[in-house]
Amino acid sequence: MMTSTAKKFNWKEFLINNNTFIILLLLIIISAMLSDTFLTTMNIRNILLQQAGPILVAIGLLYVILAGGIDLSVGSIMALGATISALLITDIGLHFSVSIAVAVIVGLLFGVFSGALVAYTGIQGFVATLATMTIARGVAFVLTEGRPIKVETGTIDVLTSKDFLYPLIWIAMLLIVMFTFIQRYTGFGRKVVAIGSNETAVQLAGVRTKVYVMSTYAISGALAALAGVFVASRTSTGSATIGMGQELDAIAAVVIGGASLMGGKGFVLNTVAGALILGLIGNIMNLMAVPSYPQDIIKGIIIIAAVLLQIMTSKKERTI
Repeated sequence: MMTSTAKKFNWKEFLINNNTFIILLLLIIISAMLSDTFLTTMNIRNILLQQAGPILVAIGLLYVILAGGIDLSVGSIMALGATISALLITDIGLHFSVSIAVAVIVGLLFGVFSGALVAYTGIQGFVATLATMTIARGVAFVLTEGRPIKVETGTIDVLTSKDFLYPLIWIAMLLIVMFTFIQRYTGFGRKVVAIGSNETAVQLAGVRTKVYVMSTYAISGALAALAGVFVASRTSTGSATIGMGQELDAIAAVVIGGASLMGGKGFVLNTVAGALILGLIGNIMNLMAVPSYPQDIIKGIIIIAAVLLQIMTSKKERTI
């Protein structure tokens, strides 16, 4: 028997706190109704393989945004990660695992560079990462001389191999769990969120905020480079054109996930759901044979609707 002090379940609060997952569920239901092939094993596998990279980019960008920053270089760093790993395998003959590690380290260093500009020089994140975006894409084009680098079978493509149970998907899931844990249960995650909420107060508490801000860009760069490797593994090709426009999709995924671009608010799992929502939109339109150009219009309208819903629910959340 319930006591008089037992808290009554608040459906309104539940819907507000989980609106991103509700949108994702509704989209899955609608997609299944529109296409008989949507819930097939092959299609679900393709969605997971395609979205593993964008999910990692969105998680890295979330950490930057949580600290009150922005990173426009993630798409270019994806291209750099893909081309470096491909070149190290084809031209130098390194093992693909070593090539991937080098690509991730290079992405991390580019992130550190962006973060240092933001944290230690006072340059705004938008400007600093815009410069890094141009540099990284330029380096990718110089390294490849503007041509795609074809990678031999049995190297980087093992990440998407059915024989190995699609390592790419498992790596992405492991990183999702890891960065969820870091945000929720470690001092680093709590301090990053606190910096985005009120950096001055955190500084007065004796926290070296500049180091934490720079580290979020380093995380973003490393995950973006790994995401580029993921894309290259699906096509066995490293190209300097990989990741074009990915920074915009990542920002959209973070916002759809309920994060605030002002910093201090957002969760990894919500961001993952936001990235999946974008992936499902594209997938269902492909299954319905919607031409590519109208897809962009429809996708933009859906993103606006989802963000407006987030804004409205955020306002209601403040009144509860």
